[in-house]
Formats: sequence, C-alpha cells, structure tokens
Amino acid sequence: MTEKLFETQSHMRNFQAEVLSCLPSGGPPCGSSGCGYQVVLDRTAFFPEGGGQAADTGLLTERQEERKDVHSRSVRVLDVQERDGVIYHMTEGSLTPGSIVEGSIDWATRFSRMQQHTGEHIVSGLIHSRFGYDNVGFHLGEEVCTLDLNGPITKEQLREIELAANEAVFANLPVEIRYPSKEELALLTYRSKIEIEGQVRIVSIPGYDVCACCAPHVERTGEIGLIKFTHMQNYKGGVRITMVCGLRALRDYQAKEESVKAIMLSLSAKEERIAEAVEHVKGEIVLLKEQLVAERAKVLRFMAEQIPEGGRMVCLFEEELSGNAPRELMNLVLDRKTDLCAVFSGKEEEGFRYVIGSRKEDVRPLCKGLNAAFAGRGGGKPEMVQGSLQGDKEQIRQCCEQFGRKNGEVL
Repeated sequence: MTEKLFETQSHMRNFQAEVLSCLPSGGPPCGSSGCGYQVVLDRTAFFPEGGGQAADTGLLTERQEERKDVHSRSVRVLDVQERDGVIYHMTEGSLTPGSIVEGSIDWATRFSRMQQHTGEHIVSGLIHSRFGYDNVGFHLGEEVCTLDLNGPITKEQLREIELAANEAVFANLPVEIRYPSKEELALLTYRSKIEIEGQVRIVSIPGYDVCACCAPHVERTGEIGLIKFTHMQNYKGGVRITMVCGLRALRDYQAKEESVKAIMLSLSAKEERIAEAVEHVKGEIVLLKEQLVAERAKVLRFMAEQIPEGGRMVCLFEEELSGNAPRELMNLVLDRKTDLCAVFSGKEEEGFRYVIGSRKEDVRPLCKGLNAAFAGRGGGKPEMVQGSLQGDKEQIRQCCEQFGRKNGEVL
C-alpha cells in the first residue's frame, strides 16, 4: 500500500520516498500507453487520476554515487494510476529499486486543479441544498471545468448561485478533511456520486458542502480567488455548467476584455455603449443586404433582357454569381419563352456549379450526360437540376447546345 501524502497535505510540492519497484510498462494499469516504466514508491504526493480529475505530473529525482562523485538523475512522471491501494507512477525512464528519490510536482497545474475542484464543490453543494439536484457528471479539463446536474436551472438562478459561490470564496472558509468511522458516517449527510467501499474521505466546506471525495483541495476557500460561470446548456434532462476558477477566471476575463476593447476601437464606441453600437451596425447590415438584393435583381433582369426571346437553348457562364443568383437568372431567361437554360458559375481551374431548367421538357438527361462527360455530380427534378462539374468551358457549352439541337437526346 502506498502512503497517500496528497490526502492530508494537499500543498506538499516536494517529498522524499523509497523506490519499491520499477518495471517496464506494458502491463496493468498503464498498459501500452507509451510510458516507459511503472514506478511504485512507499509514499507519494502525486495524485492518481480519479474523481473527474487528471493525474499529477512532475519529476522523480534519484541521487547516484559514482566513486567520489554524487550526481542526480531525473525522470518525468507522465501519468499516475492507482490499483488495489498501490499507486503506479508512469515515467519516461527507469529508477533503481531501493533508492531514495525526491518527488517534485508540477505545482502550477496541481494548484489550478485544486482551485477548480474546490470551486465545483461549493457550486454543487449550493445547488443541491437549494434545488435538491445532484451533480451526476464532473470533468476537470485543462481549460474549463464542467458539471452536469439532473435538473433545470434558469439563467437568473444561475447568476444567484454564482454570487453565493463567490461569497463563500470571499469568506475564506476552511476546507476540512476527515475520515469518519462507520458509525459516524451512518449519521452523516453527505454528497457522493458512487458507492464507496472501505474508508470514506469527507471534504467539508462549512455551510456549503459535505462530500465524499478522494482529490486534493485548497486549504481555505479564499485560495480559489474567483468562480465564474462561462456557459450553460441543456443536457440529458438537466443542465451542463461550464465554469473557471482562480487564474483561469482571470485569463478568461483578460481575453474577453481584449475582445471588448478591439470592438470598441472598431466601432468607435465607449465600453458601456458597445451593445448599442453593435445593434446599430446589425441594422445597417440588414438594410445593405436588402439594397444588395434589390440591386442584384436589377442586374439579373438586365442580363436576361439581353437574350433574344423564344430561343431553343441558352448556355450562360457567369463567374461572379453566387447563392441563389444562378437559379434566379435561369428563371428570368425561361420567362423569355426559352425552351432550355443552363447557367454555370465559377472558373475552369476551380470547377463550375450549374443549374439547368426548362418549362417544356425533362432536363435530367442533359444533367446525366454532363456529369458523365465532365466528372460531375448532381441531379434534380424534370423541370430543374443542379450540381457541379469540371471541364473546359467551350466543350461544356458545345455539349449543352448539341443536346438542344437533338431535341433532348442523351449525348
């Protein structure tokens, strides 16, 4: 059994331990994850993956003696897993069984995770006490923390929870760790997502939460710094809340502040009037789009009017047409009593989009012939087809005109 220093000394960054064993990876629990060795120590401050929190990483340094020289050799700890009370440190290199090593945890990462995890306890405890909902899913990622709740919460209620959670932070309450006996546990009301065998570790934040948890936490709530909700979405009949704490919350604020200032500069608007300025720009865009649609309609009508009425087959290549414009132009040409109209948009180098229509005959045979001849894809109804193809513009035009001359025969 490995002595778990992280359970009682969450702020321990460095420690000494004896190497009990060091075996090449490949077996459980590491498997074929790519780690070089599995190292077992008699004691460790490295937290193994569990409870929604990733494992600690860091260094194990072994002092080695060669003649009169003493030097150190360090190996990276890439992952930590626990099985049957034994904690396995997955390392890049080997260590000598029986040697004494110094462990050093990647502290910035560990502390950030403790901030997020303790913040999650406060939030989950508040929601449970006020609404009776349980936290049924928790994931502590490298950027954000998510918690899944089995009931609905409104935006207004979520804002109230966020305020109450930060009041708990500012109160700088102690985060208490205890190991109650079976008799004490039977009388204790606490949150837990799973059935726990053996000794239960209880993490308490007075007035806010009592929860069974194996992970390290901050010692006082003030260390969390700030709790900020960044997103909420409906999820499996409840909600999923995305949140950040501590330095992550500061970085989130800084990123959004930069965005706000960039928008201020772009719109020449004061910070308190950004929303108003954006709405004004949106209104202008709507008007410009309406004007653009009207002008495009004029251009398309003009283009159609240049084509003589009553033609058999009209084949048009227009590079700049996009969206619904090719279809609109096709219909305007058909309005001029044209039997068949094919409109191609794009360039030879990139390929063409096409739309072909008729109000007198089935255009699907022409579509099939073009697709076969020019590596095209597309289809549709007898009166209209659309798709894309690759080929020489003049050859495509000849194919269409030849189809028109042969009264709809497949080429």
